[in-house]
Amino acid sequence: MTSDTADALRAAYYERIAAQQMSPLWESLHNLVPKAPQPKALPAIWKYAQLRDLVVEAGSVISAEEAVRRVLILENPGLPGKSSMTPNLYAGLQLILPGEIAPSHRHTQSALRFIVEGEGAWTAVNGERTTMHPGDFIITPSWTWHDHGNPSVEDGGEPVVWLDGLDIPLVAQMDAGFAESYPEATQPLSRPEGDSFARFGQNMLPVRHRVSDPTSPIFSYPYARSREALDALYRNGELDEWDGVKLRYVNPATGGWPMPTIATFMQYLPSGFKGRAYRSTDATVYCVVEGKGTVKIGSGEFNFDAHDVFVAPAWAYVQLSASVESVVFSYSDRPVLAALNLLREERV
Repeated sequence: MTSDTADALRAAYYERIAAQQMSPLWESLHNLVPKAPQPKALPAIWKYAQLRDLVVEAGSVISAEEAVRRVLILENPGLPGKSSMTPNLYAGLQLILPGEIAPSHRHTQSALRFIVEGEGAWTAVNGERTTMHPGDFIITPSWTWHDHGNPSVEDGGEPVVWLDGLDIPLVAQMDAGFAESYPEATQPLSRPEGDSFARFGQNMLPVRHRVSDPTSPIFSYPYARSREALDALYRNGELDEWDGVKLRYVNPATGGWPMPTIATFMQYLPSGFKGRAYRSTDATVYCVVEGKGTVKIGSGEFNFDAHDVFVAPAWAYVQLSASVESVVFSYSDRPVLAALNLLREERV
């Protein structure tokens, strides 16, 4: 049989199986099971100094009540039209102005708020409020009522911007997205501010506490505490050649991640730090709390300043350097990769 005859017979066969909604694995095997991850997401950076005016301008375009959540999505250039930062994660910058309320709702997606600029606004989660400060990490667990508010200018309110991180793409992939609006703009408060931290944030637990939810019972992790811990470890001589001083946030009741689908971290890079390269199969979003430096991601290189946001796709080499002392917050889909035994790391 000549090669032309074989090709013709093969093509005819492919047409017949296509009519039955089938296709030959051998034609796509190398794409389906590649020798290494081939992420579509691209390394990218969003310079806050260039974005800030546009974020603030959104306040004159639409109200927080009308928008429900006044957010500008940060969309990865390799995932156009998907409202995604990585295949599993979403990122956006949210603005709330003095005197506004972002109305209460709940959804199956897990969410984090990382406060970028401004303070005095609040988030309420399941009947308890917490006041926002720059650098604070706040969670809104899956299917929990949450609303946001900001005091009036007369009461000291100022514009507040935070980074939203959610597992929207992951939940969408599983067709598990649900949302519900609360009948009122704000939920009733049932506990005073600081109640959950008093119960679970002091290396102690209520005597009869039983773990029934994988999400952390603490929903606000103050930056002042995180910064103090990083500083103490650095003074004690702890400095990793890849990460500087890096800690992960935990669920104090289990020692696991604060949320079952999103891992969160905070790291300190001393002035002059030049980190070694590493990579892992979890894609990571970074937000600079303070400082400035350079990050190499794959073949790209970006200069970062305070409040900038950048992303490292899965299995892309990352190398952090700091020209002045810097602190960087990050979040990734590591819990999902670890649970599925798909987490791989390499430190050069």
